[in-house]
Amino acid sequence: MKVKFICIGKTGKAFLEAGEKEYLDRLKHYVSIERIEIPDLKNAKNLTIPQIKELEGKEILSKTQQGDQLILLDENGNQYSSVAFSQFIQQKFNSGGKNLVFVVGGAYGFSEAVYAAANGKISLSKMTFSHQMIRMIFFEQLYRAMTILKGEPYHHQ
Repeated sequence: MKVKFICIGKTGKAFLEAGEKEYLDRLKHYVSIERIEIPDLKNAKNLTIPQIKELEGKEILSKTQQGDQLILLDENGNQYSSVAFSQFIQQKFNSGGKNLVFVVGGAYGFSEAVYAAANGKISLSKMTFSHQMIRMIFFEQLYRAMTILKGEPYHHQ
C-alpha cells in the first residue's frame, strides 16, 4: 500500500522544508510515500470562506482514487499516542485498499464533500499549529510509527 500526503499551498519556510525532506527521505526505507501539494487558490481574497473550502475540496478529491482510505488531519479528530498511532497505521495497512491518503486542508478546513469522502480524522494535538508545521510533525510521527512497527530503537518508552 502506498501512502499519499495531500496538502494545500507551499511550506514556505526553509527550516520546515528541510525537516519535511529529512523525514520523507527516512520514510522511503519503510513505505512508498508521495507528497502532493495543491497550489493556493488564485484570487482567494475575492472568495467567501465556503467558496474557498469548496474549491480546495474539489482539488483534494481530484487527487484521490476509488478504494483510497482518506484520513483527514483535523483538530476534531482522534488523538493517539505514538504507539497507538503505529497500531492505527498497521490496522490501515492490514485492511487493504489502494492508498492510505492523509490530508491537511487549507486555513479554513475542509468542505462537506471532503468530510463525506473521509474514512476518518486524526488530530496531532489539542494545540493549534500552522498547516506548514503540521506537515513536518506528521512526517516525523509517521516515521516514528514505522520504526515502532519494525521494532527499531528510534522511539523510547
